[in-house]
Amino acid sequence: MRIIFLGTGGAVPTAHRDNTSFLIESSGRLILVDSPGSLTQKILKAGCSPRQVSAVFLSHIHADHVYGLPSFIHSLMLENQTVLLFGSEETISFCLQLLDLFNLRKEKILCRVEPRVLYPEIRSEIFPGLAVTGFIVPHHSSSLAFLFETQERKILYSGDTPVYPPLFEIASRADILVHDCSVPSRYFELLPFLKSRHSNSLELGKTARAYGVKYLVPCHFFSALDFSMEEIEAEIRENYEGQLFLPNDFSELEW
Repeated sequence: MRIIFLGTGGAVPTAHRDNTSFLIESSGRLILVDSPGSLTQKILKAGCSPRQVSAVFLSHIHADHVYGLPSFIHSLMLENQTVLLFGSEETISFCLQLLDLFNLRKEKILCRVEPRVLYPEIRSEIFPGLAVTGFIVPHHSSSLAFLFETQERKILYSGDTPVYPPLFEIASRADILVHDCSVPSRYFELLPFLKSRHSNSLELGKTARAYGVKYLVPCHFFSALDFSMEEIEAEIRENYEGQLFLPNDFSELEW
């Protein structure tokens, strides 16, 4: 399996970090997780083919996680293939309406989008050898975290969320946790509205240690604000001693 980060930033892209999304490559298939802009170009830049994308997972319906979906499907309009679309019931309903605004489910579009609602805590097989379970997290009414499982590995993606103990119970049994880490802790005092929606690096490190997270991958950095990755890493390392990987756009993890 391989994770390819197409973007690692928060809602506001910068010159060095686009909105968070990534690919999971498993058994020759590509799974796209979250769908901000310029996906076709970024997938090509990562050395992959957009035609390999068999499924798209959307964590919630905030703009920076879904606005690239119509453009991506439009770029595949001449490809005779099916792309499975996964998310909560609210997410799927919203995104089908979004696609219909651009007439992207008409017969002339050869790429077909097949919606698959994920009901919380019900495990679903995506393809042979790859399953997913969605878990509710407290960010938006549409939000789901995703646990991807093969026979060898379990990857948990939080989506946008504050630190949420029930999710870390699941993370304690996963191999890798990819988790919101929007800002250093000082920004929770400067921007208190973030506390109910996102995670800071100090709190993330404390909770990852408390639940025995094996491999922590922070992402969704609000890099338009004034802080460095060194500050993020230092706060996590105040408490967390496990494996830590701070990705940049186009970073890869493979095992």
